[in-house]
Amino acid sequence: MGEDMKKGEERKEREQWTNKFDFLFSVIGFCVGLGNVWRFPYLCYKNGGGAFLIPYCVCALLGGMPMFFLEVGIGQFMSEGGISVWKMCPLFQGIGYAAIVVCNWLNVYYIVIIAWALYYFVLSFQAELPWTSCDNWWNTDACVSFGKNTNHTLIQELKASNITPKDSVVEFWDRRVLQITDGVDDMGTMVWPLFGALVFSWVCTYFAIWKGVKVTGKIMYFTATFPYVMLTALLVRGATLPGAAEGIRFYLEPKWEKVLDYQVWNDAGTQVFYSYAVALGGMIALGSYNKFNNNFFKQCGILCVCNSATSLFAGFGIFSILGFMSYQLELPMEEVAEAGPGLAFIAYPKAMASMPLAPLWSALFFCMILMVGLDSQFVQVESVVTAIVDLFPDQLRVGRRREMLVGVLCLVDLSLGCTMVMQGGMYVFQIFDSYSASGIILLTICFCECLVIGWVYGAERFYDNITMMIGRSVFPYFKYCWKFITPALTLLMVIFALVFTKPLTYNQEYVYPAWAEALGWLLVLGSLLWIPGYTIYKLLQYPGTFRERWIASTRPILKAHHLRPQDWDENPELPYKKTMTMDPLTENA
Repeated sequence: MGEDMKKGEERKEREQWTNKFDFLFSVIGFCVGLGNVWRFPYLCYKNGGGAFLIPYCVCALLGGMPMFFLEVGIGQFMSEGGISVWKMCPLFQGIGYAAIVVCNWLNVYYIVIIAWALYYFVLSFQAELPWTSCDNWWNTDACVSFGKNTNHTLIQELKASNITPKDSVVEFWDRRVLQITDGVDDMGTMVWPLFGALVFSWVCTYFAIWKGVKVTGKIMYFTATFPYVMLTALLVRGATLPGAAEGIRFYLEPKWEKVLDYQVWNDAGTQVFYSYAVALGGMIALGSYNKFNNNFFKQCGILCVCNSATSLFAGFGIFSILGFMSYQLELPMEEVAEAGPGLAFIAYPKAMASMPLAPLWSALFFCMILMVGLDSQFVQVESVVTAIVDLFPDQLRVGRRREMLVGVLCLVDLSLGCTMVMQGGMYVFQIFDSYSASGIILLTICFCECLVIGWVYGAERFYDNITMMIGRSVFPYFKYCWKFITPALTLLMVIFALVFTKPLTYNQEYVYPAWAEALGWLLVLGSLLWIPGYTIYKLLQYPGTFRERWIASTRPILKAHHLRPQDWDENPELPYKKTMTMDPLTENA
């Protein structure tokens, strides 16, 4: 540090949001992602339509919302990123490391979806969408274009020859976009158009966050709001198409027998934790840039309602289009909607191709996917950067070192992501998607966070901290959630997820080899082992008996702004006085 000072470089102060709207739009951009657009509507129709909303709302009230408030609150109170925020209870800083590892794995594969969307977006600017015809170099003799001009004679001829007809949209996805191989054992070569799209997406990410949250927050004004414009346009357009009413009815019609199905509750709970973007360090990072006295409680209430309402709203637009597809293709709704990338890159392109002005609607739809994906990616990468910078502030808040760190992180993640834009890349992508940010990891991290704040740091103490920040006491509902309800809910979901785990497959046909599944579980352990590992490491640092080590390593290491002179004078009996301690190892307050 001394050498840097000689060069005229000084440590920069930690940034804060310019105003409250920067925080609000950044959280919306982070939380409202691709899962709201395709995962929630799919799960809703799969698990009982309107009946699915019952377990979804219960899990949101008992799990998602308490965790959302908790993470934003501890981030704002400590003004630290996802790792160093656990100075609140240093023994459990491994929770922060686990969350940041998960977040970085998510950065690696999430942006691949953005690259796919960018590729479709570029190819939408043609008079005829390339996935609607069968006379292209990537098509097979079994290709059939389903839609208004379906060749029924060709279909009958293929079936008579024991050949299964192949949808032109599916062939475009498999043979042109992915150029997919027969399995993860055969990775093939690089798919260069996807590689170019991936590089461009990472360049956009770098320049969006390299200057810090003051710039990122302003970018979010556009990337977080534009998807709502597009969702509204899709809903208005979709509602005018034949079959739209049937699609919306299928989306919302309750199937009450599903309410008692375990799988429905598991899907609802997992979706809640995904859509609220907890256990990734992102909410902590965003909250940490708030001013200390910001009324985050009010903001979090607005944001939670906005998040869930967006999922519901997206479903109306999506299923009006799927209803049109069902009408157009004369297929039941159960055969139209698919989960994950299949919904966004097979079902929707097929629907767009059947609309008037198909290229326009296709370009607008994939532009929306780009905006929804990019704003989430920006915050995810920012979360990792914030955590690392807050760990080493003296070294990384000097000169242009933060920009260099962002560049190195982007390059490393790009290098890992290149494996997912090879011909066998879809198999690698699915391993990451299924394991690296799985429900098991997120729920375990949430369980640990609740235990630490509720029982070790103390829910009562944290409620005093909240009173200190916002200047008034709040209803103690979340206090009981953090201590009892949310940890019980998350633990139960983890147990059921482990008991009912299934072998990994692709398209329900290809079964992954044992080594590929083992790699997936290594990704799980690579995140979660940080929690017990760091706890053991920290306990061994301190002298004395186990009890003495426990007491010393669980004392909060707070900052000067937590005990301001004016607060002492005005409120001499405030209980947060008792939390001000010093780490006997580092002697840092």
